[in-house]
Amino acid sequence: MNKVKSLKPSTRQNLISYTLVIAAFLVIQLLLGQGMLSRSIQGQLVPICCYIVMALSLNLVVGISGELSLGHAGFMSVGAFSGVAAAVSLQGSVGSPAVRLVIAIAVGAVLAAAVGFIVGVPALRLQGDYLAIVTLAFGQIIVNILQCVYLGVDGEGLHFNFLDAELHMVDGISIISGPKGTVSVTRIASFTAGFLLILVTLAVVQNLVNSRAGRAIMAARDNRIAAGSVGVNVTKYKLMAFVTAAALAGAAGALYGLNYSSVAPSKFDYNTSILVLVFVVLGGLGNMWGSIIAAAFLTALPETPAMRGLADYRMLVYAVVLILVMLGTNNPAVQDFLNAKFRRRKKRKEGAGK
Repeated sequence: MNKVKSLKPSTRQNLISYTLVIAAFLVIQLLLGQGMLSRSIQGQLVPICCYIVMALSLNLVVGISGELSLGHAGFMSVGAFSGVAAAVSLQGSVGSPAVRLVIAIAVGAVLAAAVGFIVGVPALRLQGDYLAIVTLAFGQIIVNILQCVYLGVDGEGLHFNFLDAELHMVDGISIISGPKGTVSVTRIASFTAGFLLILVTLAVVQNLVNSRAGRAIMAARDNRIAAGSVGVNVTKYKLMAFVTAAALAGAAGALYGLNYSSVAPSKFDYNTSILVLVFVVLGGLGNMWGSIIAAAFLTALPETPAMRGLADYRMLVYAVVLILVMLGTNNPAVQDFLNAKFRRRKKRKEGAGK
């Protein structure tokens, strides 16, 4: 116990986060073994993991970097379709589903990071509403492009076409079929893979936040001009956070795409980006544990019997809750209450340390 207390606060916080995630995984595995989870909740375990990774990665941009991105689902779609293409293409040469899944996640992360770099270089020179509009446009452009893509594989390799469904394959397999999205996908995603991806995401995000680069990112968030005046390359560090978040979203997208036999491009439209933003805002900007809890709770909530009848109104309910949270957090009385509570907690910790 004394060894844990002697660790740096950031290291201790990281260890607590990993421990709690592992404990949650073991509890869910125990419930699965006892048959205490409904089939609908079991079917949501992998999507919950994907949305947790999405929320953590977007929090890196919105909470830590201080930039508003409304096209995060676009990176998820890049990872989903590229990851599915990689996994299906390797079915004949790589027999192990676990190896194919790892390769697919890596491919999705790398391609999403590349797209994030291409988008981020011009976009991150903008701020506020302008950046939000650019990222929103990017997300919609990606959806429209994917709806025009036709991809298949046969003995000769990959066959690609744009706008034309004719791929001229011989005994081949169609992978992406325009507006239909991915088709005939062998489901190889698993809850264990999702749990491991959450751990990797936590490690990447927390180590970045607690590093020198993370301090530079937060300095640029708090005061862009002051950070630049002391030699911080604001664009470089903003781009670092943006590309890292894009890579993690791409990895989540690959896992998500391989959890279903088919996924349409329309799944990754504007509504999905807003949904992930709701997770981040409700969990608290910069609060990684808040993002995890909000993403898990709000993804599983619509599958409960009480909420199933309100499925058509889910986005409306989320919008109302989001407005109420923003009004509450910007209320001076609420801010004074939270600040006073934080000061009391800080004094108790300082007293216990003495």
